[in-house]
Amino acid sequence: MTDGERDHEFSSGQGFDEDYEEFTLDPPELKVDPTKVDPVDSRVVTDELDRRNIASDQVDVEQLVDVGLSYMQINRFEEATETFERAARFADEESLTAQEAWVNKGAAHAELEEWDEAIGSYREALRIDDDSEHAASAETNLAYALWNAGEVEAALHHAERAVEIDPRFPQAWYNRGFFLHERGLNEEAVNAFDNAIRLGMRTADVLEEKAAALDELGQDEEAEQVQQQADELRQEREQEMLQRQQQNR
Repeated sequence: MTDGERDHEFSSGQGFDEDYEEFTLDPPELKVDPTKVDPVDSRVVTDELDRRNIASDQVDVEQLVDVGLSYMQINRFEEATETFERAARFADEESLTAQEAWVNKGAAHAELEEWDEAIGSYREALRIDDDSEHAASAETNLAYALWNAGEVEAALHHAERAVEIDPRFPQAWYNRGFFLHERGLNEEAVNAFDNAIRLGMRTADVLEEKAAALDELGQDEEAEQVQQQADELRQEREQEMLQRQQQNR
């Protein structure tokens, strides 16, 4: 994939709230809206995906990535891992398309809490190119997977690397702050959370983590103010979700 072509990004880093958009593009051939399909009829969606995933002599790799993303949207994570791996194998081995497929495969494994497989997928993505447009996502997702696998020090290293690659990637700053807070480096953690917020990631989760770090620094009054902001933001989001549910009835 060359610059300017389609880009699918998924990040399983900490701190995404209910409204976070994991995927940038739905496959145009998928006419069924998974959010509106009766669960009893969910086979309509999966059957359509399965038909599009049949082996052929001429494989459209980008379409396979789309299929994998659609599996993710309907929580068919095992099928997603298989589809992303197939896309990676059919893509040019050192291409950005292959790297993108490996990153998404890692994200699907992370949803299944298969941390070793997720780590392997992210490392394969970074082997292809550790400084590309997908590298920051691979690094921050790898950090998250390593943390879940109990490798906290390695997780912080890769969170730092994600920020180095893309200083304007808010999820990377959030992950960096989270891991710094875990290690008791709360002043640096607060700075990282502030960067995430300045870059547009103003969520209740980020604010709550910042409040916790401030509290451990003994800045009780500011911590209380930030926690109040987090509570208000969470209430606003819950109210918005309730209103959307009522409108969809």
